[in-house]
Amino acid sequence: MIGVFGGSGFTSLLERVEQVTIDTPYGATSAPFAVGELDGQEVAFMPRHGLRHELPPAQIPYRANVWAMRELGVRRIVGPAACGSLRADLAPGDFVVCDQFVDRTSGRADTFYEGPETTHVAAVEPFCPGLRGLLVETARELGIAVHDGGTAVVIQGPRFSTRAESAFYGAQGWDVINMTAYPEAWLARELELCYANVSMITDYDAGVGGHEPVSAEAVVRVFGENLEKLRALLFAAIPRIEAQPEDVCATALRGARV
Repeated sequence: MIGVFGGSGFTSLLERVEQVTIDTPYGATSAPFAVGELDGQEVAFMPRHGLRHELPPAQIPYRANVWAMRELGVRRIVGPAACGSLRADLAPGDFVVCDQFVDRTSGRADTFYEGPETTHVAAVEPFCPGLRGLLVETARELGIAVHDGGTAVVIQGPRFSTRAESAFYGAQGWDVINMTAYPEAWLARELELCYANVSMITDYDAGVGGHEPVSAEAVVRVFGENLEKLRALLFAAIPRIEAQPEDVCATALRGARV
């Protein structure tokens, strides 16, 4: 089974959808899962912000969501998300399949390992290389403007960045900015699940390159305009995802416990 975290507009094309609720040690998930088929591939979809987009980024129950994915039998997860551009050459409508993140959040429950057994999971390569490669290859085949690799800085939200913050992030060489990639991606690694992020650029953050600063209205509008491209990518890539290999994700806990 392949897992997908994302927004609305995806479950409507799954075949034979079943609503599934999973109890977790970390409380309720954002919403029930929609479990169905896509070209013979079993898929579990979770709207991370809830069915009515009622959960702000910092209030998403990330641990419950990722734990429940594993309980369903998911081993590989795709996490599409809207993001802002920190570079003038990364335009709204482009996709970035990130290979790094920088955590600028605060106070989020971001680990499953709070003792008594101390566990240090390596974070050098936080996104699944195999899934990343497949998504980039598929996007290029579809003619979607995609960037292979990039650093996502994840902020707490729900506010957007100040102009000074945005300039600082860009000066560090970071590429895109969003509010949900962490700890979602990292929690998947802690459970030895594969995870790849697809960042769909909806805006220039805080007026990057002299462009109009980000607004919630613009994010929703551009996301809607490009939703078909995202769905096309997911629908083409998901049936091509194979069983989890013995990769950096599946072996994350080897030697990690002290």
